[in-house]
Amino acid sequence: MGRHAWQVNNPDGKFRVIVTKALPGRRWLDVLTASDCRVEVCQSKSVLDTETIRLAIGRRCDGAIGQLTEPWGETLFEALKAAGGTAYSNYAVGYNNVDMDAANRAGMPVGNTPGVLTETTAEMAVALTFAAARRVGEAERYLRAGRYTGWLPDLFLGTLLQGKTLGIIGAGRIGAAYARMMVQGHGMQLVYHDLATNSDLESLVADLSLFRVSHRQSPVACRRAESLEALLEAADCVSIHTVLNEATHHLIDARRLAVMKPDAILINTSRGPVIDETALVDHCRRHPDFRAGLDVFENEPALAPGLTELDNVLLVPHIASATRWTREGMAVLAACNVAGILAGYPLWRQPDILPFLAEDPPCAIPSIVNADALGKLNRRS
Repeated sequence: MGRHAWQVNNPDGKFRVIVTKALPGRRWLDVLTASDCRVEVCQSKSVLDTETIRLAIGRRCDGAIGQLTEPWGETLFEALKAAGGTAYSNYAVGYNNVDMDAANRAGMPVGNTPGVLTETTAEMAVALTFAAARRVGEAERYLRAGRYTGWLPDLFLGTLLQGKTLGIIGAGRIGAAYARMMVQGHGMQLVYHDLATNSDLESLVADLSLFRVSHRQSPVACRRAESLEALLEAADCVSIHTVLNEATHHLIDARRLAVMKPDAILINTSRGPVIDETALVDHCRRHPDFRAGLDVFENEPALAPGLTELDNVLLVPHIASATRWTREGMAVLAACNVAGILAGYPLWRQPDILPFLAEDPPCAIPSIVNADALGKLNRRS
């Protein structure tokens, strides 16, 4: 299987499943081996290219678990289909690395891992928000460099977020969870931009406002912005929680950065290419009071030239979902997707996937993103 080492588990299993990275925890592996799978796990930490994965699929392969860093397209789905494969799961909630048209043409179900990243990713967005607002990265570098000589009245003056306006781009599960944390904890006024109205979020903020007023605190409000520009103009802090597709690629570009307040804060824990990184570097150079907190990057792992030189940009290496509970839960869901397909289980089709993390998981497939598309194709054939 090429120059990379692969660890074989349950070598006499009926179904052959390849996993392109070692995953956290043990339970995901137990799920697959209990389903009579021979599980071959790549031990390399480097990103596998398409040819390496194609060779690993080989002549017989029933299923695969891949990574968001790998381009799963026609070559791999056709190879998996030719090898007798019927199951693929992305080890991620997002699937912009997957060519869904190619998967549909190959009749390949594509699993993902929703529901266990929500609070974890929202918490990281909160962490980045306050670290950027209070200049934590700058201050730590200053201290570690031995430059701290004592308290000063104007040392690393940051931004107070209490009561300010928060803008959310994408009010789905993660965006709404982040909004709740910020509005409930810090009395921020909320404006969001989304294709659909989030009535639950608006109702929650309205109820919270009544509670705050009853306790002699200032009211809070939530409204949906008619345009992205309207949100960017109004918000003191903007957090991105949208999916990545053709419409959202470079959604935040030079023109839209110019609309934002010169001392605004921009947070991204969604996907890197939503921001034009080169434009962001230029904007942050020209606006030193502007702050950004980034967990994802346009061309990971590479960063745009100049990004690491900017003190007003906080950078972390794609760790928004990096809690042990979440990453192990993602592994279990990915394994349940593959095992469920191989066993012929029905699709779960319920929003709460936490039962799959319990001791006795349902006999179902947690999440297949192209289930409806495959159903339509099957009905036509």
